Amino acid sequence: MSETTKYEAEVVVIGAGLAGMVTALELLDAGKRVVMLDAATRERYGGLALLSFGGMFFVDSPEQRKNGIKDSVDLAMSDWVRYGDLDPDDVWPFRWAEAYVNRCTEEVRGWLAERDVSIFRAVGWTERGYFVPGNSVPRFHIVWGTGEGIVLPLIERLDAHEKSGKLELHFDHRVDGITQEGGQVVGCHGASNAGSFEAKGDAVVIAAGGIAGDHDKVREVWPRDQWGEPPEHMLNGSILEADGKLLDRAQELGANITHLEKMWNYAAGVRHWEPLFPNHGLSLVPAKSPVWVNYQGRRFVDPPLVGAYDTLMLVDRICQEKKKYSWQVMNRKIANKEFAVSGAEFNPAVRDKKMLTFLLRLLQGNGEQVQEFIDHCPDFVTASTVGELADKMNALTGTQDVDAVLLERDIADYDANIARGPKLQNDDQLRRIAHVRQYLGDRLRTCNMARIVDPDAMPLIAIRMQILTRKSLGGIQVDLDAKVLNQQGDPIPNLFAVGEACGFGGGGMHGKRALEGTFLGGCVYSGRVAARAINSGHGVR
Repeated sequence: MSETTKYEAEVVVIGAGLAGMVTALELLDAGKRVVMLDAATRERYGGLALLSFGGMFFVDSPEQRKNGIKDSVDLAMSDWVRYGDLDPDDVWPFRWAEAYVNRCTEEVRGWLAERDVSIFRAVGWTERGYFVPGNSVPRFHIVWGTGEGIVLPLIERLDAHEKSGKLELHFDHRVDGITQEGGQVVGCHGASNAGSFEAKGDAVVIAAGGIAGDHDKVREVWPRDQWGEPPEHMLNGSILEADGKLLDRAQELGANITHLEKMWNYAAGVRHWEPLFPNHGLSLVPAKSPVWVNYQGRRFVDPPLVGAYDTLMLVDRICQEKKKYSWQVMNRKIANKEFAVSGAEFNPAVRDKKMLTFLLRLLQGNGEQVQEFIDHCPDFVTASTVGELADKMNALTGTQDVDAVLLERDIADYDANIARGPKLQNDDQLRRIAHVRQYLGDRLRTCNMARIVDPDAMPLIAIRMQILTRKSLGGIQVDLDAKVLNQQGDPIPNLFAVGEACGFGGGGMHGKRALEGTFLGGCVYSGRVAARAINSGHGVR
C-alpha cells in the first residue's frame, strides 16, 4: 500500500476555478502560504470560467457612462430583488445581493482592471424580463478575450507565486472529505493518480462549484412542483467536476445547504459534435426572429418565446410540455444575422482579441459558423419546403410528432402578420423584436421583421434544442465573511465557501432568477471576501 502524500500550508483551497483562483491570489498577495487542489487536469485550470463568454454584471460602470446609460445601485437592487423574487427575510442571500450590487463595480471590475483584464466598451442588454421586469438598463459587460481574458492574467500571477514556493498547486486531486481533529476543521483528504493524500491548513475554502455537472444530482433536487418530472434527456453545459460532492461533505459537518432546487438552466442546448464527456452540450444564444415551436412543431403563442428577455421563463414554458425539448425554425438569412453560441470556443474573434474580425462578423453576419453547425451539429436539419423540414425533424427524433400541416399553418400565420406592415401587425414576438431593435447593440444582430418562408433566404433550418444544465443558484450558506454556517446559523470555524459552491453568496443570492453576468462576478467577489476574512483572522482559530 502506497503512503499518503501530505501537504501543509496556512490555507487549503479546494477548487482551481475562478473563485478558488481569486481566493488563493488574494491570500498569496497578503503573504499567506496556500495549497490549491483541483480534480481536473492542469489544461483545465480555471474551470468553467475558462470556457465562458466572459459576461459580467456591473452597476454605474465607466462603460455604461460612456454609452449614456444612467444606472444606480438603487435601480439595480430593485431590479435584482424583483426579478429574482428575493425575499428580504431570507437573510443571507438578501445581504449578499445587497453587498454585491453595492460593490461589484469597484471590487470586481476595478480589481480585474488592475490585473490587466479589459472590458469591451459596448454593454449588452440581457434578461430584460418578460412578465417580470428584469434589467431596466444594459448591464452585461463583455470581457475582451472571453473567459480566457479573465483566467489567463490570473494564472500568470499565480504561476509567479507557485515558482516562489508560496503556492502548492495540485491537479488530478479529487477531494473526498473534510478533515476534522478535536472537532475542528483542519484540512481535507482524497485521492490522486499517485494515491491518497491529505492537506492541512488553518483554514479550508470550498471552491468546488455546484451540482450542474451531475445530472443525477440535478434530477434529485429538480423542482417537480414547478416543472414536473425532469426531461428524459438533458445536456451538460457545465463541467463533470461540478458534482456537488463537496456540498454533501460540508452538509455532513453540519453546514446548511439551501436553495439547490433553484438552478440556472438554458433552453437552447444543442449537442457538441466533438464531446469531451457524455451529454456535452453547447448553449445557443436564442435568435429572436425564428418561430419557436414545441416538440410537435406547434408554435408557442401564450406567450411566443423570444430570447434576451427571461431565461427562466423559456425553461419553465418548455418544461410544461409532455416532451421537454423544442425547435427554432428559421431561414438561412435569419441564421446568418442572428445565430450565436455562448462561450469562448465559438467566439474566436472576441477570445483572440481580433477587433477587425469581430466588427466584420457583426456587420456581415455569422454565415461561416452557421454552415459549420449545419455540417456537423446533429441537431440541425435543413430543407427547401416546410413539409420536407417536418419530415427531417421527425427523422432526427425518431418520431412522428411534428405535423407538417400544422407547422406550415403556424409559419404562414406568422409570415402573414409580418406582411401586414408595422401599423397592422399584432403579434407579441414582433413587438419584442421592434423593442430590442431600438438598442443599437441588438439592432445590429436582429433582423427587421423577417419572414420565415422567403424564396430569397432559403434554405429553411430547424434546430432541435434541449434543456442544458449550467449553474446552481443555491449552495452552502455563508455569512458576509464567506464563513460556512451550520443549520443553527453559527459559523463552522476554519471553513469557508466561495463561488458557485455557496450559491455565489449566502447560499443563493440571486433568488430564482439571475440578471446575467453575475456568476463570474460572484466568483470574484466571494473569493475576495473569503480571503479578506482569512487574512484578518475572522473565522479562523
